[in-house]
Amino acid sequence: MQLGKKNILKVLRKVDFGYYLDAEEYDSVLLPKRYAPENLQENDEIEVFIYLDSEDRIIATTETPLAEVGECAYLKAKEVNKYGAYLDWGLPKDLFVPYREQKMRMSAGKQYWVYLYIDQDTDRIAASAKIDKFLDRYNPPYSEGDEVSIQIHSKTDLGTKVIVDNLYWGIIYNNETFANLTIGETRIAYIKKIREDLKLDISLSKSGYQNKISDIETNILNALEAHNGFLPLHDKSSSDDIKEQLSMSKKSFKMAIGGLYKAGKISIEENGIRLK
Repeated sequence: MQLGKKNILKVLRKVDFGYYLDAEEYDSVLLPKRYAPENLQENDEIEVFIYLDSEDRIIATTETPLAEVGECAYLKAKEVNKYGAYLDWGLPKDLFVPYREQKMRMSAGKQYWVYLYIDQDTDRIAASAKIDKFLDRYNPPYSEGDEVSIQIHSKTDLGTKVIVDNLYWGIIYNNETFANLTIGETRIAYIKKIREDLKLDISLSKSGYQNKISDIETNILNALEAHNGFLPLHDKSSSDDIKEQLSMSKKSFKMAIGGLYKAGKISIEENGIRLK
């Protein structure tokens, strides 16, 4: 059983206030009755998240936190006192950030990027805003074109800084960002290049011309279906209008509608494109 993560555990016995689950070296852990599904029986297996309650007892819940140990998350501070900050991570007991793990003094009501870990001194789940020391610890095991999960971290002069698979830093350059990216958002993306400094260049589209155009064509068809089969966009539309409505460049739009027209999927009219 892993603290701070989801586990699949077997039900040992039922009691009036819940169920005891087999927690291996921890003996057993309580799943309170309010979190248990109906008709849960002995020897059933159930997926639960394991954490410490307000009295530092190991406890199980079927609620899903906003992040697990080993993950990064963009969380809001609920309270700050002389011991540190307490973040809302979706569970009854707030997530603690010691002062020594804050890059700057946190303030209630603001959101911060943190990395969740097990404090070796207390064996408690904690969070650190000094996420640099947890990332880029190994050589990236990727190849160009690999699919990855990214979290939108911040905007810079070069582009959008992202966290890749909770392990590495990456960047999406400004001239390749044709989507509205929100801080804290999670997306699927692709490895474009592994640089000499082991940082990652990231693309929101699959590498390769055909894959890229295929994705763009799919986005256009989806947009047409969502707007009753017609979009007031054509090759004379402004780049800003195309980017605002479809989150893509005018060059990509023109290439994609040319392919869709040849494939007989759309018609090009004076005032826009129409789904056939």
